[in-house]
Amino acid sequence: MPTALITGGSRGLGRALSIALAERGWELVIDGRETEALARIEAELVTSTGRIHAVPGDVSDAEHRSALAAAVSSIGGLDLLVNNASILGPSPQPRLADYPLEELRRVYEVNTLAPLALAQLLLPALRRSRGTVIDITSDAASEAYEGWGGYGSAKAALDQLSAVLAAEEPDLRIYAFDPGDMRTRMQQEAFPGDDISDRPEPHTVVPALLQLLAASPPSGRYRAADLALA
Repeated sequence: MPTALITGGSRGLGRALSIALAERGWELVIDGRETEALARIEAELVTSTGRIHAVPGDVSDAEHRSALAAAVSSIGGLDLLVNNASILGPSPQPRLADYPLEELRRVYEVNTLAPLALAQLLLPALRRSRGTVIDITSDAASEAYEGWGGYGSAKAALDQLSAVLAAEEPDLRIYAFDPGDMRTRMQQEAFPGDDISDRPEPHTVVPALLQLLAASPPSGRYRAADLALA
C-alpha cells in the first residue's frame, strides 16, 4: 500500500488531497495546527479507510517534525511527501517597505525552512522507496504582485530549494506544484472583505496532482492549469 505525509492536511488543498488518496487506498500521515479540524478529517478518513495517522502541530516546530518522522517510521516507509502547510503572513498584505521583519521571519520559517527541514528528516525513507516530494508553491513566487513580497519571496525560495534538491537527488521526483487561485481561507485572508466565490474549490485541483503522480514526469515546476490541458 502506498504511503504519504501531507502537511496542512486539515483544510484546503491538503484536506482535499488527503481524501482523494485515502479513497485510493493510501495510508496517510497528516498534520495541521487546528486540532479540531484535524480530528474531523481524521474521523472522516478512519471511517472510510482505517489508515490515517493525524499528528497535530506546527511544521515550524522541530519537535513536531520529529513526531511526523516517527509516525512515518511507524507505518514502515514513505512514498510521497507533500509540503502543503503554509501561512500568508499579515492580512492585508503589507508593502515590503512596511513589512514587519518578525512576521517575515515567521513566513519564511513555515513556508521555506520547514519544508526543507522535513525533507531532510525523511530523505532516507524517500530514497528507499525512490519516492516523490511535492512542494506546493504559488504564482506569487514567479510574478511580482504588489503586496505579495513576503509570501511570494518565501515561495520563490521554496521553488529554488525544490530545484536544487532535484539536482542533488536524481533518483527521486521533486516537484514544485502551483495549484493556482483557490477558494481557501488563506485566499480570503489575502483579500479581506472581497468576494472570492469565483475561485475554484480546492478539490478541483486534485485531479492535476493525481495526474502528476501517475505520469511521474521529470522533476521540475508544474502548474495545475498546464496539467489539466495535457
